[in-house]
Amino acid sequence: MACMKLGSKADAFQRQGQAWFCTTGLPSDVIVEVGEMSFHLHKFPLLSRSGVLERLIAETSDNGEEGCVIHLSNTPGGSKTFELVAKFCYGVKLELTSSNVVFLRCAAEHLEMTEEYGDDNLIAQTELFLNQVVLRNWKDSLKALQTCEDILPQADDLQIVRRCIDSLATKASTDPNLFGWPMMEHSRPMQSPGGSVLWNGISTGARPRNLKSDWWYEDISLLSLPLYKRLLSVMESRGINQEILSGSLTSYAKRYLPGLNRRQIVSESNNRLAPVAMGAALSEEEQKLLLEEIDQLLPMQKGITSTKFLFGMLRTAMILRASTSCISNLERRIGMQLDQATLEDLLMPNFSHSMETLYNVECVQRILEHFLAMDQATGGASPCCIDDDQLMGSPSLTPITMVAKLIDGYLAEVAPDINLKLPKFLSLAEAVPDYARPLDDGLYRGIDIYLKVKHHNFHNSLSGFNSNVVCHKHVFSEQIMIKPMPCDIRQFLVYNNLAQVHVHHCFYSLNNLPIEVGIGLL
Repeated sequence: MACMKLGSKADAFQRQGQAWFCTTGLPSDVIVEVGEMSFHLHKFPLLSRSGVLERLIAETSDNGEEGCVIHLSNTPGGSKTFELVAKFCYGVKLELTSSNVVFLRCAAEHLEMTEEYGDDNLIAQTELFLNQVVLRNWKDSLKALQTCEDILPQADDLQIVRRCIDSLATKASTDPNLFGWPMMEHSRPMQSPGGSVLWNGISTGARPRNLKSDWWYEDISLLSLPLYKRLLSVMESRGINQEILSGSLTSYAKRYLPGLNRRQIVSESNNRLAPVAMGAALSEEEQKLLLEEIDQLLPMQKGITSTKFLFGMLRTAMILRASTSCISNLERRIGMQLDQATLEDLLMPNFSHSMETLYNVECVQRILEHFLAMDQATGGASPCCIDDDQLMGSPSLTPITMVAKLIDGYLAEVAPDINLKLPKFLSLAEAVPDYARPLDDGLYRGIDIYLKVKHHNFHNSLSGFNSNVVCHKHVFSEQIMIKPMPCDIRQFLVYNNLAQVHVHHCFYSLNNLPIEVGIGLL
C-alpha cells in the first residue's frame, strides 16, 4: 500500500484510558472532546491550522469560562481521525495511506484546514496524495472507495467517490496488457514474471504476461452494493462489453449468495439456506434483496449470461421467496436461451409448501413457453414436413430440436415421480411442436418409464382424461422400432390418438407382428 510521510517530530502523544495527552512539557490549555475521547492539547498548534478550532477557542475564551473545553460533533472518522489531525497540527510524524486519506480529507474540510491557516495544510496534503498516488493505483483507489462508505455524504460532497469510481472504471475498461505488467501492484514489490525488479514501473527484463479481462471481478466484489452499482453504471456508460459486465455481476452474486455455489443445505422443513463462510453472511432478507437487484442489472441479451448461472439464480430466488416479478423475469431470461441448458439445469426441486411433485414441472413448462414464443417471434425453423431421408439419419440440431430433445430427456427423468399426474405430464409433452421432434425416441422412453410407474392405476388415470393428441405422427429410429411395444404403451397411444405411426422401410415389432396387424388387434 502506497503512503506519504508527513511531519518530522517524534510522537509525543500518550493515551490514558479515554484521554490523549500531548507530553511536550507544557501544561494543556484546551480540551477537545470528540465522541467519548478527550484530547488534552494546546491552543496555538490547533488554531494555527484550523479555522473551526480557531473560532471555537475564541468563543470559549470570550465567554470567560474556566478552562477551555471544546466539543467537536460530527467529525468525519471520529476520534481516531482527530488523533491524526492533532498530530498533523503538532508536526508529529504520520503516514497518509489509502485507508485513512479519505477520512483525513473530509475531516480537514470539516475543520477548515485551508492554506489560509498555514502552508501545506491538511487539505492540500490529502488532495496531493489522492491525485498523485491513490487515484493512479488500482488497489489504492479501491481501498479509498471502500472507506468512503463510512462517510458517504462528506465523501460525495468532495467528489472523492466520483473520482475513485472514475479511476477504477478507466482501469477496468482498458486492456491492462496495453500498459505492460503489472497494472496493479497488489501491495507487493513490483517484479516482473522473471523476477527482475521493476524500476518506475518499467521492467528490466522478462516479457510481460497477459491478464484476462476478468482480472478485476474479485476486487470490486468487495464493494457495497450501492457503490458497486455506481461503478458498473459508469463502466457501462463508457461502453464496456456487456459480456464482461455480466461476468462481474455473476462474480458479485456468487460472493454473497451461497445458493449459487451449490454449497447450501436445504432443510426439509423450511427450505432455508445455510450461509457459506465468507465474512459477514447476509441475512435471508438481504440475500433476497440483493438477488432482485442483480436480476435488474443483468443484461437482457441472449447468451450474455451463463444459462447455468441463471438457473442457479432461479433456484435461489424460489428458496428465498423472491418477488413474483423477479422469478418471472429469470424464467424469461432462461427461456430466451433454453437451447443452451442441460438436463441437470432443468431438474429444479419443487420448493413449494405443497410439494406435489419432486421437481418443479410447472416452472419448466413456463420456461419452455417463453422459448417457443421467442422462437416463433424470431422466425425459428418450423418445417411443415420432414423428408424421410432425414428422419432415419441424424437430424440437424437447430435450437428448437435441441430443446425438444432436452424436454424429452426431462420427461424421462420426472416420469418416475408417483405424484406426477398424467395431465401435467401430457401438457409438457404436448407443448413441444410436432416439427421439433424429427425422432420420437426420447418421448417414447419418457412414456415407457411413466407407464411402468403408473401400471397399477394406469387405466384409472386414462378413464378420466380425454383423448387429446400429444402429436399426430410418431417417428422412431430403428433402435426403438426393433423393440417390442409394451401393452400399456399401445393402450396409451390408442387412447390418445397416437397410433398413427410412420414406418420407414421396416415394421414396428408389436408383439412380433407388423404394426398394421398389431393396431388392428388392439
